[in-house]
Amino acid sequence: MSRRDDGGRGGNRPAEAEASSPGAGPAAPTGPESRPRSTGGSPDALRHDCPPPAPGAFHPGRGAAAPGPHADGRPPAGSRPASFQEMWRELAPVGRHPSSGGYRRYAWSAADADCRAWFREQAEARGLAYEVDRNGNQWAWLGDPAAGDAVVTGSHLDSVPDGGAFDGPLGVVSSFAALDELRARRATFAKPLAIVNFGDEEGARFGLACVGSRLTAGQLTVEQAHRLTDGDGITLPRAMEAAGYDPDAIGPDPERLAGIGAFVELHVEQGRALDLSGDQVGIASAIWPHGRWRFDFRGEANHAGTTRLVDRRDPMLSYAETVLAARREARLAGAVATFGKIAVEPNGVNAIPSLVRGWLDSRAADQESLDQVVDGVRKAAREYAAAHGVDLDVVRESFTPVVEFDHALRDELARILGQETDLKVPVLGTGAGHDAGILSGSVPTAMLFVRNPTGVSHSPAEYAAEDDCAAGVRALADVLEGLACT
Repeated sequence: MSRRDDGGRGGNRPAEAEASSPGAGPAAPTGPESRPRSTGGSPDALRHDCPPPAPGAFHPGRGAAAPGPHADGRPPAGSRPASFQEMWRELAPVGRHPSSGGYRRYAWSAADADCRAWFREQAEARGLAYEVDRNGNQWAWLGDPAAGDAVVTGSHLDSVPDGGAFDGPLGVVSSFAALDELRARRATFAKPLAIVNFGDEEGARFGLACVGSRLTAGQLTVEQAHRLTDGDGITLPRAMEAAGYDPDAIGPDPERLAGIGAFVELHVEQGRALDLSGDQVGIASAIWPHGRWRFDFRGEANHAGTTRLVDRRDPMLSYAETVLAARREARLAGAVATFGKIAVEPNGVNAIPSLVRGWLDSRAADQESLDQVVDGVRKAAREYAAAHGVDLDVVRESFTPVVEFDHALRDELARILGQETDLKVPVLGTGAGHDAGILSGSVPTAMLFVRNPTGVSHSPAEYAAEDDCAAGVRALADVLEGLACT
């Protein structure tokens, strides 16, 4: 189904020696993926950590190291996989910037390599078969992938610039913890189970979100991927190659997707719906349609001190008015619209710009509302540009239509959590994109959300409380038990 390797490094080793054997104990980690480096301070320095619970409260994995064969869902004899808190503390410093307190875990960077090493260690500590697919996504398998109808969970470990600790990593850490919980319950697995770390979900480096899952699902062509470039002019193939991966191997992976029966992604909520309703865990109904548009305002560079106001062709004025128009149009449509990135040329304090380039991100609950916002912003921008003698180009850089998660799977999650737990689990939509949304066109997908009391995301202020993290792990374990166990 895929090539197996040691995470993209040490490519001269034979393939059969590069995967962890399902029946063997954990291999000693080696090479650049062997151990995360403490690149952002001590683990205890994380401001928004999930603190350790009170004794007897939440200890997934503890006492779950009973010996037994891999096929029966037991870790290697004598091992004790790290608990949720231990995993969280070990991962916490990786890629954390000492000044901002946020994370800079960009695709194919040193911090990304450390996160990938951490993932491999967790897989091997649990006796899982570790592999990296052709697109650089990491997989940890319990059972035979070739058996088909696998239940897959996981998320991503990369971040936006100065992002928070929970967006992505909470889903990955909770997946390992949920497996530990199932082993503690001595659950019997009837289907293969996998935990995945999708690469470059945030798109922080190359400007396109969900690159790993898009490539796998065939929603991003090899040619398009090879043209992706970061802010320093480094192409995606060059970055992958520098990290020890083969950029010529990337591409659609239909065989892998055909072997997946369900994908369930746990994620911290990126909003306050659960906080306002008082619920710890929610189920996703759909992902709003959303996209990114680039607005290029071209004027005339000139001297800031000698050019009369009436003689100026200043693109900054048109851009500023367009930002206000986006807020107005979003409010009228009940949607959201954000100009969060800007590039200015020549970018001098004493120079009138010749070019102001701004990126609009807009999202809405339905396509009609999204079209209303974008059309309104585009129309207003053209009027402002004409009034100031400025040229305007508008380019749609990405777009994702509304994603309705598989109704049958969503209803099954609601049944499992509603009948077999004391959780009240609401169903809610989200304006954020996810790998689960990308995969939804190929396999049945669903999402669980964990409460975020701050409502803040993509920021160090992002947070999930200890008991909510625990509730999320229990909910995910219950769902995986219902889907994969007898």
